[in-house]
Amino acid sequence: MYILPLLIGTLFPQNGTSAENPDNFDLLREQMVRGQIERRGVSDKRVLAAMRAVPRHLFVPDNYTSLAYSDSPLPIGEDQTISQPYIVAYMTEALELKKTDKILEIGTGSGYQAAILAEIVREVYTIEIIPVLGNRAGKLLDDLDYDNIFARVGDGYKGWPDKAPFDAVIVTCAPEDVPEALIRQLREGGKMIIPVGGRYETQKLILGVKKNGLLHMEDVMKVRFVPMVGSAPGLESER
Repeated sequence: MYILPLLIGTLFPQNGTSAENPDNFDLLREQMVRGQIERRGVSDKRVLAAMRAVPRHLFVPDNYTSLAYSDSPLPIGEDQTISQPYIVAYMTEALELKKTDKILEIGTGSGYQAAILAEIVREVYTIEIIPVLGNRAGKLLDDLDYDNIFARVGDGYKGWPDKAPFDAVIVTCAPEDVPEALIRQLREGGKMIIPVGGRYETQKLILGVKKNGLLHMEDVMKVRFVPMVGSAPGLESER
């Protein structure tokens, strides 16, 4: 859940378009993809199609609907955010996903990133530690008929071992170090994208590939995500 855009762009709809008119959401989504995502170099056609398809305005609180397609993260409650659209697209593209992939997401948040992934891959397993967010996102994803998303309220540091190995892992909150459990649950040759760093510092977005049991990592961008929370007892309910 990205909280500080490092690339500043349009915060409000262009050309006089009102986000409060439901008939304009398709147009706003197209403007978002062209102006915020393609313009910054994201070119994977499957990612762009997913960003065009998923109704981001349904994943934000009602009082932020008019800003749903802005070039910015937005609050979703519980001191968490829905990430800037470009960051969602960038992280998704970096994983070089295939249709047959099974993906683990840590930090369900609003459910938006899971929905983007589900448009591209076979199965998405997503974990959220904050029950009110996890349950709300799970219901919304059910209502939108995403039958290839499996959501759990639980400790993301532990991953989802009984569903491993995963073809890719995406983490949308920042631990101070890459959790070993997530590396173990990534298949050999699989990719992980994860922000790493402390709460009050600029973090590094890391792209890793698992080779011979080890995660070989490179820094790809400076970012600022909400901290990863873990080790919360008794959080293992599954939708």
